[in-house]
Amino acid sequence: MARIDVSDLPVADTEEDEELETKEKFLQNCFVQEWEIIKSMIDEISRGNSIDHSSVERYRSIMAKYQEQGQLLEPYLENIICPVMAGVRKKALELREAADQTLETIKDLCILVYTLLIVCGCKAVSRFFPHDVSDLELAVSLLDKCHISPSLSSLAHETTGMMETKCVLVLWLSVLVLIPFDILLVDTSLTNGYHEKEEVPPLVQRILKISREYLCSAGTMRRAAGLSISSLLARPDMEKAFGSFVQWSQDVLSSYKDDGVDVFLLLGVVEALAAIFKVGDRKTRLDVVPVIWSGISELINSTIAAQSALLRKSLLKLTQRIGMICLPPRSSNWRYVGQNSLLAENLSSNASESYNLSRRPSGEDSYSVPGCHYYTEEDDMDVPEIIGEMMDELLNGLRDTDTVVRWCAAKGIGRITARLTRSHAETVLSSVLELFSIGQGDGSWHGGCLALAELARRGLLLPVKLPMVVPVIQKALHYDIRKVPHSIGSHVRDAAAYVCWAFGRAYSHADMKSVLESLAPHLLAVACYDREVNCRRAAAAAFQENVGRQGNFPHGIDIINKADYFSLSSMVNSYMQVAVYIAQYEGYLYMFVEELRSRKICHWDKALRQLASKALAALVKYEPSYFGEFVLEKLIPCTLSADLCLRHGATLAVAEIVLALHHCGFVFSIDRQKTVSSIVPAIEKARLYRGKGGEIMRSAISRLIECTSLSSISLCDKTKSCLLDNVNENLKHPNALIQDSAAKALKVLLRAYFANVDSSFSSDLLQKYIALLDDHNVAARRGSPLALGVLPPEFLVKTWRVVLEKLCFSCLIQDNGTLQDAEARVNAISGVVSVCEALSGTICESSSCVLDDITCFFLTIKEEVVQTLFKALDDYTVDNRGDVGSWVREAAMDGLERCTYIFCEKQRLIKTAGVHCSSNTEDHDFAVEANKFVLFDEDLATKLVGSLAKQAVEKIDKVRSIAGAILQRILHSRRTFVQCIPHRDALEQIIPNDSKINWGAPNISYQVIVQLLQFSCYSKAVLSGLVTSTGGLTDSLQKASIEALLKYLQISAGTQNDREKMLILDLVWVLQQYKKDDRVIIPALKTVEVLFSKMDMLIEIRSQNFVGAILDVLAVEMVGSKDFAKLRTGISILGYVASIEDPISMKAFSKLLSFLGHHYPKIRSTAADQVYLVLLQNDSVVAEDKLEMILEVVKETCWEGPVEEARRQRLKLRELAGLEVACQAKAASCTSK
Repeated sequence: MARIDVSDLPVADTEEDEELETKEKFLQNCFVQEWEIIKSMIDEISRGNSIDHSSVERYRSIMAKYQEQGQLLEPYLENIICPVMAGVRKKALELREAADQTLETIKDLCILVYTLLIVCGCKAVSRFFPHDVSDLELAVSLLDKCHISPSLSSLAHETTGMMETKCVLVLWLSVLVLIPFDILLVDTSLTNGYHEKEEVPPLVQRILKISREYLCSAGTMRRAAGLSISSLLARPDMEKAFGSFVQWSQDVLSSYKDDGVDVFLLLGVVEALAAIFKVGDRKTRLDVVPVIWSGISELINSTIAAQSALLRKSLLKLTQRIGMICLPPRSSNWRYVGQNSLLAENLSSNASESYNLSRRPSGEDSYSVPGCHYYTEEDDMDVPEIIGEMMDELLNGLRDTDTVVRWCAAKGIGRITARLTRSHAETVLSSVLELFSIGQGDGSWHGGCLALAELARRGLLLPVKLPMVVPVIQKALHYDIRKVPHSIGSHVRDAAAYVCWAFGRAYSHADMKSVLESLAPHLLAVACYDREVNCRRAAAAAFQENVGRQGNFPHGIDIINKADYFSLSSMVNSYMQVAVYIAQYEGYLYMFVEELRSRKICHWDKALRQLASKALAALVKYEPSYFGEFVLEKLIPCTLSADLCLRHGATLAVAEIVLALHHCGFVFSIDRQKTVSSIVPAIEKARLYRGKGGEIMRSAISRLIECTSLSSISLCDKTKSCLLDNVNENLKHPNALIQDSAAKALKVLLRAYFANVDSSFSSDLLQKYIALLDDHNVAARRGSPLALGVLPPEFLVKTWRVVLEKLCFSCLIQDNGTLQDAEARVNAISGVVSVCEALSGTICESSSCVLDDITCFFLTIKEEVVQTLFKALDDYTVDNRGDVGSWVREAAMDGLERCTYIFCEKQRLIKTAGVHCSSNTEDHDFAVEANKFVLFDEDLATKLVGSLAKQAVEKIDKVRSIAGAILQRILHSRRTFVQCIPHRDALEQIIPNDSKINWGAPNISYQVIVQLLQFSCYSKAVLSGLVTSTGGLTDSLQKASIEALLKYLQISAGTQNDREKMLILDLVWVLQQYKKDDRVIIPALKTVEVLFSKMDMLIEIRSQNFVGAILDVLAVEMVGSKDFAKLRTGISILGYVASIEDPISMKAFSKLLSFLGHHYPKIRSTAADQVYLVLLQNDSVVAEDKLEMILEVVKETCWEGPVEEARRQRLKLRELAGLEVACQAKAASCTSK
């Protein structure tokens, strides 16, 4: 074959191919990942093939992903729309011959285009519609056919695609009616081309009739109909049609007073008129303005408009369009132009500045703007009176309750003001500024900000007016009106940031320099400290825009790099990191302090007040003297304010600032120390603990006492006693948060001010807390263990035995029901472990303690405290809040970990003490015994690991997460090596030192911990926890645990039988250990049921020893039981056992038959089902000649009927099966019990 030279190809074809190839590469590099799928569908359409409904739905699902980012699809629109609309045109031509099927194809194609309309909008999509002259009548005919089709419901329209087809065709008409030819030449319905000029052409009548009917539709259909009407009536040969439509519109608008008025029709007419006044000829539209405005002005103030925000928005849009028709287009020389359109001109503006200065006129009415075009006052112009009415309506729209209406009014004010003179524009500005006066609502402030932004963007807000506007914007940036449960104003602050953003884009650096210096601190205060994330980001964006456009702003780049979009997403990060970084620069510290002091510590949100107090303390390091003198002086009187929010925030702020000043080395004056120390007594004297907000203030007071103690503020004895009494009262409060804060305060208070008190005081205080452990007040029983846990070791060293004994007793469930409280047990566990930690160092280091005391103390921990914690791991108490025992188990696991570290760290000290004793005494044997003393032995380690592993496979995610993390830390602790753990090397391989492991995830924790079943020392404990998940009610846990168990059993073919044997032995042990404990027995039986269902994979499950043990367990558990879940599971197990071809199956079958006479109908029915399955699977349980009869009896008997009839049939079955009647009577007696 001859080689073809590329140079011989036609140049035009080569260029076209290159262009197509380049375009295809461009589309491949764009963002739409599903382009290949879409392209394959479009190619099918281009080849004339139809697409099925599934492809259409897939296309819809792809396009729905781009709903929020429709601009990403714009590069692809031409490649999608052109082939699809070509297919619609082709099928429309074929529709005259083949009707229904072709129409269905057109519907599918129109659905594709309609989906793009929803995502990208009408303007972007309609640009690629075909617009041949011949298509006009074709589209009208197709729309007629769809329009006259049988009426369907709205749901049918959506499901059949008829609505999408009509919408696309109407939008297509809005393009086709713009053909540059007379409609008379296109309308083939006219005979001989003759038509009276006074009449509307028939084709136009058809289009208007259909479009008017669609104006009462909802959504995209209504907008498309309005566009179609506006495009048609914008033609110069449509004067007659325009007049008739205006008359019809006036009739519709005046019908708002009728009772049965259609709101959607009103809305459609208003939108259509707005579209007409946007594109129509000004002279033609100006003639009908009085008629239209008379109807609009009445409708705006009507009740029906007050009920529809969308109608009010459309009315204001129409109002501004009419206003722009009334005012001639003109270029206002007085407008401010801060920047040139071309980059080159902007870069050369400094070079030509002197030239511009020489050309600026001088005089009273001229304003010079360095670096910008000049602007002068214009001659007055005649403004129609109707413009004043329209501006009043637009200004009222700025006060509307809906944001969309205010936004539309703001844009209308900007557009109309652009066509007015400077004097009129100043009047408009004055009216806008009145919206910010006292008494105006948040809607007025928001609308005013939007209007100011529009005026600034359009150059209508002159720099000389900025001194009037900037103070208003500063107030708007901090606008926050407090309601009872919340506050309003976030939308106002967001709009104020938008105004600042518009300033940065509109004005030059010379005009904005002073303005930016005053706005920047306020913007950054909002960016760092606003409660709403959208306001923080909006203020940061406004600051970034000003820094980028206004030149070299001091530290601007560093600030915007720190306060970016992502760093401001977290309020804690904004307060504690971003704001602290910005405050180091000059000009921001005082503004930040004032924002926090005057607005945030009195905020209605409690969490925000707490965060604001910490944020204030974080700023202390920059100027301690300012905080120690000025800020504290302002805050301390507020601690007695009648406003709860201010009182609470000020108390917290004083506490945090005092502590921060202490850390900075600030020396408080005597007067300041007296003032700070008198806050708590003053609050107590004012009885501010009582009534509303008492709980909030108690927590704040505890924090103030804690910070005061840490700061070593000088206190008199009376004040010390007052603070201690306050802490003791808070410890007995029922709120857990108040008790925790009180315990923290007590810990530092005793060490700061009561360290050197006499022994009688410490003894009395200790006895007081011990007595509260048995108090009838449950709150006191919860608080006293927390107090004992934070006492100084010096208070405990003499009576530690009594303290540990009482706390250990409080950790366990009490026989007295009135003393049972889960929270008290949790706090008791925390307290006893804290006492052990505090005393472990003190006793070993004390010179007065001998080896006998040390040994006795640690033996007490090992034999009493640790054993108590192990017992607490069996706390599964349930109340109306759920498994409250899980709180106790979590605390017990934490306590066991801490006690383990105590043992391991103090083992060496005990041996050292023994050596010291042997070198200084003659009792050498005693020293040898001390060296042999072991605190943490192998038995304790085995029980510890087994208990943690058990909790790591139970039902609650949080419990599993805590147990897995503790187990991981014990095995891989770097600080303290935990010794004596059996199979430690294997455990370290199974449980890796990976902090990213999510132990709360079932598919992770079960797969890891189940491997401990291979170790006999851990297997029983692990299985006792695992069965609660495998047989639990949660499907996800059940599935994950069973999957992990079966995977463990099948992981190695060589050891499978051994693992199965160990598993069934452990399972029998669990069933016997937890006899009559339904919490474990029921899920354990369900686990047995699951294992029997896998008999084809598991071999040892059929062993006679296991099956016999299971039958013995069932004989005990099912007798007299009324639990349906237990009975159903037991019957299912009996069915599995009876189906095994083994002599023991007869025993199971006999027990199974006994449940056919149970007094629960559902149990009888379940047992009958199992009997039937057993007979089908194991034909050895009955004689072959009796099998058919027995099956017939089982099938025909209504086992959910009367119990007497069921028992008669059961007796018959036993006789047919050859079972003894005596056994039946005995079984019936047991079942009835």
